[in-house]
Amino acid sequence: MTNRELMQRAIDLSKESVRNGGGPFGAVIAKNGEIIAEGSNCVTIDNDPTAHAEVSTIRKACKKLGTFDLEGCDIYTSCEPCPMCLGAIYWAHLDKIYYANDRKDAAEIGFDDDFIYEELSLKPQDREKPSEILMREEALEAFRMWQEKEDKTEY
Repeated sequence: MTNRELMQRAIDLSKESVRNGGGPFGAVIAKNGEIIAEGSNCVTIDNDPTAHAEVSTIRKACKKLGTFDLEGCDIYTSCEPCPMCLGAIYWAHLDKIYYANDRKDAAEIGFDDDFIYEELSLKPQDREKPSEILMREEALEAFRMWQEKEDKTEY
């Protein structure tokens, strides 16, 4: 499939999602022009704030390929990924992101992520959501264990 055909599929999924009670977002992950996985926004359907189209599609692709590393694959999404999805895309090692609508288009219909982008640039103590370090020394033990583990799978 061509890039345009793959993007059209992501757009079609976004429209299907709206018709089925989900948010207006769809995504496709492809490798060498072949669809590996596809999905749409199911936040309200599944009562899961992480069920964005990109995250759902990454989960499906990883399961299908039996790996957490999607290097060699591209993602086609009907809208510019939000900060959560962008993070997931980077962690999944996808090669390239293609998107149709941008985040300004999303903001115009009530999906405004700019406040999250702004929050990420602030120090934790200056963010809207209060945060506090608690039991750091106890938690560092797991990090030491990981660092010393010889048979770990790096990611």
